[in-house]
Amino acid sequence: MDRMMGIINLDPEQDLLEELTYFRCSAAVPFAGKYRIIDFILSNMVNSKITEVGIFARKKYRSLLDHLGKGKAWDLDRTRGGLFILPPDWNDPTDISRGELQHYHNNLDIFERSLADYIVVSGSRHICLIDFRDVLKHHQEHGHDITVVYTKDYFKQECNLTCSRLTFDENGRVIDVHNDTNNENVYMEMFLLKKDLLLDIVAHCIAHGIENVFFGGIKPRLNDFYVGSYEYQGYHAVINSVKSYYEHSMNLLNQETFKALFHSKHLIYSKSKDESPVKYLGCSDVTNSLIANGCIIEGTVKNSILFRGVRVRKGSKVINSIILPKCDIGEGVTLENVILDKDVKITDGKTIIGAYEKPFVVAKRQVI
Repeated sequence: MDRMMGIINLDPEQDLLEELTYFRCSAAVPFAGKYRIIDFILSNMVNSKITEVGIFARKKYRSLLDHLGKGKAWDLDRTRGGLFILPPDWNDPTDISRGELQHYHNNLDIFERSLADYIVVSGSRHICLIDFRDVLKHHQEHGHDITVVYTKDYFKQECNLTCSRLTFDENGRVIDVHNDTNNENVYMEMFLLKKDLLLDIVAHCIAHGIENVFFGGIKPRLNDFYVGSYEYQGYHAVINSVKSYYEHSMNLLNQETFKALFHSKHLIYSKSKDESPVKYLGCSDVTNSLIANGCIIEGTVKNSILFRGVRVRKGSKVINSIILPKCDIGEGVTLENVILDKDVKITDGKTIIGAYEKPFVVAKRQVI
């Protein structure tokens, strides 16, 4: 059976989540109560029987390293293959590569030692439930050189406006990559190709001073390769702003949306932390919310997401808000349309109200 290797390329992803990315890259931002954004693409790869995964990280990756560890949560702590976290610690004075090509050039041994026949390259921003074995099957059946993954943006979601779009010919071959938002074919920043072809493209990019494999090495050469397309159908969310993070998080409070992401054969794995069950004390009142283990609730929580170890003291109200791990909310506090990063402490009697269109964000470890 043909083997696949996964590359999660974080290099081109900008940290657009404002306070949430002051101290971490976007891939390490907590999402959906107990996960990190990177958990979804990493789980997709593992569920696709990919046992070699390399992660290209350039900046603010300490939190990512702590979360991923040796890859045990994803069964990637292996003696052969497994998880490779590849930060930019290179020292090659002869290296002429630029941009993300530095990652490929300085980690060529990862590809050369791999037994994989095909490489799947993806970012982390597109949260979905894709099986790359289906992409590979489609790729082989249609004789593509490269297969890109896209989804239809039927509802013109705002978070998709900055995503690249694809135009096809009548056979599904990609003939243009652009930013025309009237086009509904959203490129999901994922593509698959043979390992040897990828290395040829990498060599071409380095020789010509190109910084990006897809937009610099593939897009201008659409006539040189048969770039086919695979349509993904299913749950899809792009996390590329505070607003999109907030909206997609809140959407998970809808049971149908939650089931679409979590009640399927595609399990989502994450670093396990042993926490006690949630404690509901005194006059606690919780409705339509996601509450993670280790929380202690004495007040009111409505339409909100609380991560591990959050404390909501008596008389406090948390409404339409996202509270990241280990936050401590004092007595008589009112929070509405708020995002608190980790380890925030809100002292007694404070009121913080944002807008649904622009939630109020408090950076990590602040005391208010």
